[in-house]
Amino acid sequence: MKHLLILLLTLMVGAMPIAADTEAAKVTLKGRVTDQNDGQPVMGVSIYLPLLKQGTVTDRQGAYELKGLPQVKTTIQVSYVGHLTIIENIDLRTTTERNFTLQENNALLKEVVVTGLTGTTRADRSPAPVSVVAPHTLRESASTNIIDAIAHQPGVSQLTTGSGIAKPIIRGLGYNRIVTVSDGIRQEGQQWGDEHGIEVDDQTVHSVEILKGPASLMYGSDAMAGVLVLHEQPVMPQGRMRMNLSTGYQTNSNLFNYSVNFAGNKGGVVWDWRWSQKDAGEYKNKMDGHVPGSQFHERALNGMVGIKRGTNGYSHLKLSYYNIKPGLIEGERGADGTLEPSEAFQKIYHYKAVLDNSFLIGDGSLKAVVGYQQNRRKEFEAEEGESPELGLDFRLHTVNYDAHYLATANDEWQYAAGISGMWQRSENMGSEFLIPAYRLFDIGAFASLTKQWEQFTLSGGLRYDWRRLHSYALDDDGEARFGDFSRNFNGLTGSIGAIYNIRNGMSVRLNLSHGFRAPNLSELGSNGEHEGTFRYELGNQGLRPEQSWQADLGFDYSSAIVSGQLSLFANQVDHFIFLQRLTGDDNRFQYAAGTARLCGLEAMLDIHPVEQLHFENTFSYVNARQLHQPEESRWLPFTPAPRWTSVLRYDIIRDGQTLNNTFVSLGLECYLRQGNAHTANDTETATPSYTLLNLSAGTDIRMHGRRLASLFLTLQNLTDRAYQSHLSRLKYADGPGICNPGRSLGLKLIVPVEL
Repeated sequence: MKHLLILLLTLMVGAMPIAADTEAAKVTLKGRVTDQNDGQPVMGVSIYLPLLKQGTVTDRQGAYELKGLPQVKTTIQVSYVGHLTIIENIDLRTTTERNFTLQENNALLKEVVVTGLTGTTRADRSPAPVSVVAPHTLRESASTNIIDAIAHQPGVSQLTTGSGIAKPIIRGLGYNRIVTVSDGIRQEGQQWGDEHGIEVDDQTVHSVEILKGPASLMYGSDAMAGVLVLHEQPVMPQGRMRMNLSTGYQTNSNLFNYSVNFAGNKGGVVWDWRWSQKDAGEYKNKMDGHVPGSQFHERALNGMVGIKRGTNGYSHLKLSYYNIKPGLIEGERGADGTLEPSEAFQKIYHYKAVLDNSFLIGDGSLKAVVGYQQNRRKEFEAEEGESPELGLDFRLHTVNYDAHYLATANDEWQYAAGISGMWQRSENMGSEFLIPAYRLFDIGAFASLTKQWEQFTLSGGLRYDWRRLHSYALDDDGEARFGDFSRNFNGLTGSIGAIYNIRNGMSVRLNLSHGFRAPNLSELGSNGEHEGTFRYELGNQGLRPEQSWQADLGFDYSSAIVSGQLSLFANQVDHFIFLQRLTGDDNRFQYAAGTARLCGLEAMLDIHPVEQLHFENTFSYVNARQLHQPEESRWLPFTPAPRWTSVLRYDIIRDGQTLNNTFVSLGLECYLRQGNAHTANDTETATPSYTLLNLSAGTDIRMHGRRLASLFLTLQNLTDRAYQSHLSRLKYADGPGICNPGRSLGLKLIVPVEL
């Protein structure tokens, strides 16, 4: 590990003088942005260069100017709410002025830039299935965490424990099969556990990329089901400073949150600092009343400071502190059937430091990132009438490293290559134990190549990963609790795909990919009561790495009135690892393996007969079964129910003088019956269908062309429907289980202050 870190540091320092910082090497790009309908200038349009992490916004005359740019080929992204995003390649060696004309946004299939595959590329040029949650979608949502905010996207669900803990599920797979990337590195906490969420402040997330399936070569093992890339806010335009104040309230749990952000770009130094706080009481529904143990308290401090190294790139240092104190829902009921108070809770701390460097070399860029994370999870339990005592206590240290080069040889060829991996050490600090202490090291190398023609794109790549895992023995009161063992894992993964533009607005794509995931320590060596999950868990040291083969076929269509997408997938996972109840035991579960086959589809249809009216519909379906199993154990546990969502949205005002981007929306979420349950040994039960209605509205308030505030109102579960999600673990609490939250009115206010 020391040698790798020294190599990375040497690489960073050695690359710095490659491009001289001279005034002659700097260029200025300027231009104007106008509206296609009336030719008038558009103020507040975002002009962004993703490769350089530089951008600005247009003034009242629609003019923009970016100074001090390097003489390179890069991608420019022009975006404005309610209009189609413009994405173009631009050569700054020959171009100093570029004007843009914006069109009204009538299409569902928007042009966006994605970075989570093997570098910066356009989503409509990606054979692999990928979708983007736009900034305005996150701003308008009423959610309790970042996973809750994106869980309504096609193919994405969440495994929940109340309102404060949520884990992502992509096409029926979750846990360590999904990699979450934040601040440029993979987020490492206790993601193997049911009652652990993602330790990220949702206020820091600007947009989200969702990669579905094992097509991403940059993240190796554990990215078998997909990747969530959480993008931070873009850096401020040169010479600008801004403070953002935001607050929100939700009536169901009396959730109150606020966030203060201060960012700027002065004298070649950029910074972005944020403090966030969130407090929620017990959520309620009309069947259970208040649910004891569902309250949580969250605090987060995030900061970034960076420099632009002339025309050579940038270096950003990112620091974060995250603390959440969620209650643990025990689900015990009294003689009268009411839920009894819960004194159990967790304290989770996550610390992170990341050095993110980018060096412009030739017609490409070298990314060199190194990060350190420490995750501390404490679990407190209490008997009736006694003070809470510390039980489980994990401390996890992680060092992440990544170095890869992305180059565009010309407008047709693009290639990337690099190495990445991590070192981990986990310690047991408490008086109770669930998994053994361990250390882990892995490393992987990848290479990819993309060739573009006018109507056809071909892309593919390979990756090799090697991982060593060592578990430490532990005696508990003279009894051997965990054994000492080591395992080595390796795997070769890859993908190849193509996309063909049949004609303007119509394309077809095909992608084949192979994924690999090494078993985690919970699956190999757990031995203890998993508080909050209602079970005792046992590991299995004989487990082998999971190997998946996935095929994706997609069709895209867009016209002036109708837009649509259809994505079909089939995925077979050999040595699939799952948890099953032991025969004749109420709460003892052990990890086992089999062969899983998952197939399904995501369909999207947007009908927009007039510019301001959209009728959007999506349907997601997953069929997940184990092969060669009897009927009661043939279905995989926690498979999302088929889901149909429908949203009727009307944009009341666009480009108004006082009110802007004003909309009202009526949404429907219909979850069909999930009868494909893993019923062996009462592991799971079927879930009936249910339908939820939601209302939302929002607007920007402007004065003299500047946004003074944004206000959003939401009404979730309008009819106060009592229901149990198939992916809620509280469904299996004592007695009839616990229902999901009932009706909730939400309010969100965002106030930007220019300094």
